[in-house]
Amino acid sequence: MYIQFLSHIISLLSIIFVHLESFADGAPVGVCYGRVGNNLPPPTAVVGLLQANGIQNVRLFDADAATLRSFASTGISLMIDIPNESLPSIASGTANSTVDWLISNVFSHIPPSQVRYLAVGPEAFVRDAFYTPYVVPAITNLHGALQSVGLAGRIKISSPQPISVMSGFYPPSSAHFDPLIKPAMIPLLQFLRDSGSPLMVNLYPYEVYVSHSNRIPLEYALFKADAEFGDSGLMYDNLLDASIDAFVHAMEREGFQGIRVVVAETGWPTACGEAAGVDNALTYNDNVVRRAVNGVGTPKRPKEEMEVYMFDLFDENERGGDEYQKHFGIFSLAGVKLYDLRFSSN
Repeated sequence: MYIQFLSHIISLLSIIFVHLESFADGAPVGVCYGRVGNNLPPPTAVVGLLQANGIQNVRLFDADAATLRSFASTGISLMIDIPNESLPSIASGTANSTVDWLISNVFSHIPPSQVRYLAVGPEAFVRDAFYTPYVVPAITNLHGALQSVGLAGRIKISSPQPISVMSGFYPPSSAHFDPLIKPAMIPLLQFLRDSGSPLMVNLYPYEVYVSHSNRIPLEYALFKADAEFGDSGLMYDNLLDASIDAFVHAMEREGFQGIRVVVAETGWPTACGEAAGVDNALTYNDNVVRRAVNGVGTPKRPKEEMEVYMFDLFDENERGGDEYQKHFGIFSLAGVKLYDLRFSSN
């Protein structure tokens, strides 16, 4: 009775707000909205900026209540990260407690019709092994909670992982998952296959190029290569396609066919790194966006549209790591584009 009552409440919330008829409607390109900074504009101003630029898909790196409320009734579709710190309690929860968690942290702030994805435990497999055992159990509980309230068909769940979950990825046909990570990847892939959910990947050809500049030409990372290279009868002229297809080959090597790939993060820095700069950021990001909005797939999956989320909306002055990681912003803090990147086919 408890879950049936909550299901009724959530259904009413979905009806009250504007219903998104199809995930295919609107721009096929999203933007990551990172908030690791002390000088960022308020979420309400950010929503206005997104709407002014026709951006209809956004990734949020946490379920901050005020940020979620700013997006309510805007029609903007969200990918919402569930951070690693929340995984142990969700993984050990009951059906009722998991539904409670979703209502308290998500659906009391944003209508279910605006939630496209839940991204659970981002990069946990490589960043913090403590949380690795909790990723799939948390995903399973969240999926069960969504099923109990009739939302599992609308909201898909996955776990964004970087290319470093593979110990070999170049050329793509040689790709395989790191043997130390594979025990965690296989249950994730089983869930994705059984639930019809995509594999989310965070891909940064910039970082691959910087780490392997002696072997990978800059032009190949920037979609400017004059020559293609062949691999298993397929021709590649850019590193992003090769990276996506590496994941496809790695999945198929483990017996998982047909799992869709969503690029949950990609971008190019504008400063403070080798080959970083506004011109190269525009070149890379514009090529990614053009391919996505024109429905261009990869050599291995030419008919599968490439759904992508561009990183990042603004520079984030408190982000850790190398200095260049603070400089992925597409917009200035005043809301002006740093370079002329268009988010639609118009």
